[in-house]
Amino acid sequence: MESNLFSLSGKTALVTGGSRGIGLAITKGLAEHGADVAIAARSKDQLEVAARQIHADTGRKIRPFPFDLKDIEGIDEFFKSVIAETKGIDILVNCAGTTIRGPAEDVDLKTWNQVIEVNLTSAFVLSQAFCRHRKKTGKAGRIINIGSLTCHGARPTTAAYASSKGGLLMLTKTLAVEWAKYKINVNAIGPGYITTELTEPLWTNEDFNKWVLSKTPLAMWGKPEDLVGTTILLASRAGDFITGQIIYVDGGWLALL
Repeated sequence: MESNLFSLSGKTALVTGGSRGIGLAITKGLAEHGADVAIAARSKDQLEVAARQIHADTGRKIRPFPFDLKDIEGIDEFFKSVIAETKGIDILVNCAGTTIRGPAEDVDLKTWNQVIEVNLTSAFVLSQAFCRHRKKTGKAGRIINIGSLTCHGARPTTAAYASSKGGLLMLTKTLAVEWAKYKINVNAIGPGYITTELTEPLWTNEDFNKWVLSKTPLAMWGKPEDLVGTTILLASRAGDFITGQIIYVDGGWLALL
């Protein structure tokens, strides 16, 4: 097997939600495999800290782009600014996400729209911009959407989140079919229960923690770094013949009856 099959040398990636959690781990992993990375998130300070640290660790160019993905109308201009500075994006990782938990009957429309817009609509609009960019360059591209176990099933209090992630899976499949002619591979990763700031209310809850461990064959929570290997597979030449798929990185969760 070629030693450079997983190399991302000469590639540039854009990672949303790239300043912390899963997005931060993916950004570092992409850089460690040779890619320069543009990272987007709301907090300028967190972005700059992440960019400095990853650059120091890997030597790659890590460019911070403060942007709130709730600003759907501003995504096109945001993407143009990224292209202007990087001269081109080869890999798009839609990782930014949010959730607001509560009984479905109590979820107000503002909450519903906020979760759908950040988790699904922004990924669609950003993917559109990426596709137009790749068509213009005439070069292949990779889109990797960060899904969830709720792409496959649901649990109480997650109506908006599960709907957004289920939609993201079908968006992945649809874009993979439609954009194959442009040599754009579109895939998703479905994390299991991962210890991040977003999931802190869950893994610090003793009862919920016991439930997760009992349902996970590996009897452990995942770490953000556990998503890196699959990301590199889908972003590199090793994933040339993979499109329209979701790969669950869940410690065996979905395999357990």
